[in-house]
Amino acid sequence: MSLLHRDARQAPLTELSCFRGEFYSCLTARSDALFELADAILCSDGPVRSLPELSLVGEHRRGHGGLYSAVAHGRVDAGRLRRALASVSLPRAVDGRLVLAVDITCWLRPDAHTSPQRILCHTYGRGKDQHIPVPGWPYSIICALEPGRSSWTAPLDALRLAPGDDTATVTARQLRELLETLIKAGQWQEGEPKILIVADAGYDAPRLAFLLRDLPVQVLARMRSDRVLRRAAPPRQPHILGRPPRHGGEFVFGQPDTWGTPDTETVTNTRLYGTATARSWNRLHPRLTHRSSWAAADGTLPIVEGTVIRLDIDHLPSGATPKPVWLWWSGTDAGAIDIDRLWQAYLRRFDIEHTFRLFKQTLGWTTPKIRTPEAADRWTWLILAAYTQLRLARPLAADRRRPWERPSPPDRLTPTRVRRDFRHIRPQAACPARAPKPTLPGPGRPPGRKNTRPAPRHDVHTPQKTQPAKRPKKKTTTPKPRRTG
Repeated sequence: MSLLHRDARQAPLTELSCFRGEFYSCLTARSDALFELADAILCSDGPVRSLPELSLVGEHRRGHGGLYSAVAHGRVDAGRLRRALASVSLPRAVDGRLVLAVDITCWLRPDAHTSPQRILCHTYGRGKDQHIPVPGWPYSIICALEPGRSSWTAPLDALRLAPGDDTATVTARQLRELLETLIKAGQWQEGEPKILIVADAGYDAPRLAFLLRDLPVQVLARMRSDRVLRRAAPPRQPHILGRPPRHGGEFVFGQPDTWGTPDTETVTNTRLYGTATARSWNRLHPRLTHRSSWAAADGTLPIVEGTVIRLDIDHLPSGATPKPVWLWWSGTDAGAIDIDRLWQAYLRRFDIEHTFRLFKQTLGWTTPKIRTPEAADRWTWLILAAYTQLRLARPLAADRRRPWERPSPPDRLTPTRVRRDFRHIRPQAACPARAPKPTLPGPGRPPGRKNTRPAPRHDVHTPQKTQPAKRPKKKTTTPKPRRTG
């Protein structure tokens, strides 16, 4: 190995070792068993199909009983682990800004009738536009996105939604705590571009932008195609009495005659979607009412202005008929460069689906049949820490492909291929877990040595068991022999 290659590997190896040490410090109970359980997840030969089978992996030196006990009764310092995840190197966009994607994925538990805090989760059925509610634990996960097409993300936080939680309020609180942690960790400095938060149509984008208005963030989310927004109020004419209007004309997504002339229009040639046409209209806002999440607002309802973007493409890679995509951005007065950057950043949001699929199908996030939600949270943080170790080991991994797979360059390795080589990377990184204590009986007292322990004294107040009196044995008489003659 050359010195240049050794120096290139030293920095990622040091960062991986530091994170493993910090991760071990976040485990406050059953730390050794939990740490080796994370290594067993990473060093397993195939997908995790069963939780006790992880105790057969060589990196897990304890039995299956200790494995179950660690998941059920261990403890993880979630706050410290969240700070550790925010302190490692994170991917950034081309302009240097952080792009965070937030989405909800469900851990379905339909047969766990005794498990508390389950919620009906909407899942897609086999039919067209069919939604089936299944009981489970929904988790809100935030990941940092990479700029190009990739199956990698950087998970930063996971929060389980409890029954009765408002999605927008809980997500805004989760984002606020994470953003404050990122700023304290030095991931954002004064003068840098604002952090972009990308969400899907399940989130109320104006609500998120209003709750996070005091932080250096911008919100970009998809809107349904049946929405109706309002333009800015026209200027007040002189000599007009009465209350001035707060809203302008309507902007109906489904009625092109209400759109007017777009403020910006761009045309981009793409490889997968053909010609992508993006049009934007500035300073549009929803007309809020005292309902839903705005019911507790005091006084006059706010006006949350933003930019609406409509994206049209020629075709989809699957051959299906493409539908227009409506996006809402919390910024105003967007230019042509901003529009192209925003809709391309939204397309990168789908990379989080690759992470969810890896969690469930390869790392076994939803494999164990855990009863309590606290144990589910503990297992979820373990999966996030294991995936972060995979991402940090990405520059160190070799392409250990199957004979039928195509070779991949080092910078394009997928998480599955990096996981195949983690068993060879692990001995080079720090491993703070201690060896298990022996469970076999001791050697006993050395021969020729007497027992010097004092005899145990019985308490006088403890009634002693009385032994039943022995019955006298009956004497057996042998019959005298008869005389003959």
